[in-house]
Amino acid sequence: MWRSSSVVYAVQPGDTLYSIARRFDTTIENLMKLNGLTSTELTPGQRLKIPLYTEVVVNVDAANIRKGPGTYYPVIAQMSKNARLPEIGAWKEWKKVKLFDNSKGWIRGDLVKEYIHDGERPIIGNLGFYTLEEGPALPSSYDSFVNNTPALSETGMFLFQINKDNPTEIVKFGDFTDEYVKDIVSIAHRQNIKILPVVHNLLYKDGGTKTSKDVVKTLVSSEQNRQAFIQNVINLIEKYDFDGVNIDIEDVYLEDSENLSALYTELGEALRKKGYYLSGSIPARVSDKPFNPFSDPFDYEAIGKAVDEFVVMLYNEHGWPGSGPGPVVSIGWMDRVLNYTKTKMPPEKITGAVSVFGFDFNLTTGKNTYVTYDMAMKLAEKYNKEIIFDEKTQTPTFAYVDEEGNQHEVWFENRDSIYAKAQKAWDLDTKGLALWRLGMEDPNIWRMLREDVVVKRE
Repeated sequence: MWRSSSVVYAVQPGDTLYSIARRFDTTIENLMKLNGLTSTELTPGQRLKIPLYTEVVVNVDAANIRKGPGTYYPVIAQMSKNARLPEIGAWKEWKKVKLFDNSKGWIRGDLVKEYIHDGERPIIGNLGFYTLEEGPALPSSYDSFVNNTPALSETGMFLFQINKDNPTEIVKFGDFTDEYVKDIVSIAHRQNIKILPVVHNLLYKDGGTKTSKDVVKTLVSSEQNRQAFIQNVINLIEKYDFDGVNIDIEDVYLEDSENLSALYTELGEALRKKGYYLSGSIPARVSDKPFNPFSDPFDYEAIGKAVDEFVVMLYNEHGWPGSGPGPVVSIGWMDRVLNYTKTKMPPEKITGAVSVFGFDFNLTTGKNTYVTYDMAMKLAEKYNKEIIFDEKTQTPTFAYVDEEGNQHEVWFENRDSIYAKAQKAWDLDTKGLALWRLGMEDPNIWRMLREDVVVKRE
């Protein structure tokens, strides 16, 4: 259940704690704890705060999850300290919890601390995209991931590419070992984080956008090709013990739109049969009418029906070649795109993917340069510039003049801008946020996500 604020219920004649718990998909125990009740007796007109999300957090080094509420039941998973688990029931001293792969298990109550959330803070999912090192300025996501698992609900590993030479196949994107991936998967699962490979058609070494589009054309052109690809996706999931897949197809010919939707539909059907999760990263659009050639091929309604999670890539409102200066994702742009997306699918499927990076806009030359939070802060320090938080766009910015006399504007993201987006995701009743990408962010966002936001596990 997703709500955009806390819920207070006025007790009606004939209500019981059991009937109220059933109505709001919670438990009698949690209603009593949240409201400080010592008796189950209710009075008409009495106002009760409603639990919107209850979780338990592991407070020992290792804790077993069992198939049933007792030590004689088999162990089905093991969690590390600080793992967060949605609580969906209780029996005596045992808590029933939901796991990263959508299965259910039981954990002893003395191994966890319980938290009942009523919506006073935004309650959202948080998908962190994970990449390898891209030179000294763009470090690996590893440290950011392992140090901040309590503030993540999903991780998408941007490590797999559709094969240019045979688009039914999937190849590694970058230099890494199978053991490296399996280590990350293990860390995620012991923290109850869903983890997915990101399979994409981007950044081929030759041919640019045309190559990316041609790859998709071949892939989706026949049912035979689509089915061969789907089997390779399943093989990839099973090889590394992933929980599903995120498909990040971005460059597509308009005439391939219908076949692309067929790929998502067929992939969704195949993964559901095996209990796997389908996430799709989709370019942003705001209308049924032609919007731009990048996003026009994507049928939101068809893809929305096929996927479990629809990740709307809200970047780049500004920052594409030739764009004027401005935020990569303003709060107004986020509102506009997500409200359109909500007309095509249930809001609980929708994740808004936002940048943690920014751009340095050279207004004199027209060139835009990618900047991480750290790079932006060093530029502000170098030129002794005060950072302004633009209230309209809810984004930090500053301007400077370089040594050659060129005028610059820098727009980037920080703790406050990401909090504004978390609040917007909650206000719109959507699933939550995705962050592109771990390792480029303001480190202060993690404390904010721990203290000012509730990061929900599914």
